[in-house]
Amino acid sequence: MQNLVSIDLTPADMEALDGALATIQSVLGRGVALTAQQRRDLTKMGDKSEAFCRQTLTLLSNNPQVVPPSLGLSEAMADLAALDALRPRLEKLRQLAERAADTELALGSDVMGVALEGYALLKVAGKGEALKSARRELSARFARQARAKDPALAD
Repeated sequence: MQNLVSIDLTPADMEALDGALATIQSVLGRGVALTAQQRRDLTKMGDKSEAFCRQTLTLLSNNPQVVPPSLGLSEAMADLAALDALRPRLEKLRQLAERAADTELALGSDVMGVALEGYALLKVAGKGEALKSARRELSARFARQARAKDPALAD
């Protein structure tokens, strides 16, 4: 029998988790939510272009006489500082989300394994009338659906 994870989430744990999530939501909720189209249309700053951006902003900051006020340099500098502050926290969130997803998968797999073994036991041991209807309901999970024949394949 597999038991990938055993975790006991107490009501206090859930309350602490909900409080932490509420805090994260209140802070990150001030960010922007982009549509899929907006994500596609945006100019992206990848790893290679990040060095270019940092160098350019530094040069512009060091030479304010060439920077028109309409360029928005101070806003770009603030965006870069926010990006630098946010990134390590987002990485932690990604790692935690991945661990949570893995834990969810492992818990479900543990439950499924026991349920399948238990169902096999019920099929063997549950020959009496009391378990017959319950077994019938459980067996619906394994019922195969008749596949509709593809008219293009029919001769």
